Parts: sequence; C-alpha cells; structure tokens
Amino acid sequence: MPSITKEMNTSGDNLNPAKPKPKATRPKPVYLWTTYDVQKWFRRHCSDFYTVYSDKMIQNGICGRALLRMNDISLERLGIQNAEHREEIWRQITKLRLKADILEMKDMEIRCKLNQEYKA
Repeated sequence: MPSITKEMNTSGDNLNPAKPKPKATRPKPVYLWTTYDVQKWFRRHCSDFYTVYSDKMIQNGICGRALLRMNDISLERLGIQNAEHREEIWRQITKLRLKADILEMKDMEIRCKLNQEYKA
C-alpha cells in the first residue's frame, strides 16, 4: 500500500495540496452595485480623494448605476468643486465604464453562441 504524505502548516492543520482552487467568479455587474460596493471601489481607485468625498457619495446614495452615469457636471453637483479632482475621479469612472462594457459584450457573445448551439 503506497504511503500518503500530507503537508502541515504552522498551526498543525493538514493541507490538501491536490485540492483544486475554486474557479474565479465573475465580479458583480457595476449596475448592480450598492452604495457599499461603490465605496469599496472609490476607496481602491480614488484613494487620494476617498476621505474628502466619500461622505458626499454616501449622502447622495451613489450606487453603481448612478456611478456609471456620472460626468463632470454631476460630480460638480455632488460637491466636488476642485476641477482636477473631478477630472481624476471621472477618469477612473470612465475606466470602470469601459471594463463594464467589455464584460457585457463578452456576456452577449457567450449568450449568442449558446443560442446558436441550442438551435443547431
């Protein structure tokens, strides 16, 4: 009978090195983000402005759908008076919007392929 060796971590628990890693799940679509999700994104991608403007975003209930619709004027109405700050935040929002659009296009392609396979 072959012997089975197990790795031990520092706490003494057995580890199973053959266990596959779980598949990476697709992130939640931005248009479904809650205000909490927006805050997490804002903290990560606009960290220089997070402490200054996060309360304004919370007070105005900025969810993912609202975030994707933001522009320079809406950021100013939100209370971000500094034009350089608005530009940097808007740049990050634009990147997010592009990523969201790319994911949506990939999903559309997958659905189209599945429909074609289903019909065949």
